[in-house]
Amino acid sequence: MSDNDGAVDRVISVLLADGWHRTIPGSFSVGPFAFSASVGPDVPGFCFEEADAGSPYLPTVLTGPLDSIIAVRQTAPAVRGIGYQERALASRAGRPAHVAPLPRLTNRGRT
Repeated sequence: MSDNDGAVDRVISVLLADGWHRTIPGSFSVGPFAFSASVGPDVPGFCFEEADAGSPYLPTVLTGPLDSIIAVRQTAPAVRGIGYQERALASRAGRPAHVAPLPRLTNRGRT
């Protein structure tokens, strides 16, 4: 699985022109889009099941061209250990991560 596949699995909502749409976990996917004959098969698209508790038609599937997505919300990847989050933030900022280990907490001196 590539990093992009993992990112797609973490999508929890999608911002379209009409507002945010919550997705059913794991339902968001990206692939070719062809709604009509005028749209060629090389147009990238998206598809997801919407988690809308107010709709009588559950689940609703939304599809469209990928460039109609304004933004996505994703869950953060699982923290793998102490200092991992700081290293990830540093790598995104383009600088080396120099994360000092956290001090050990003990109960010395306490009764």
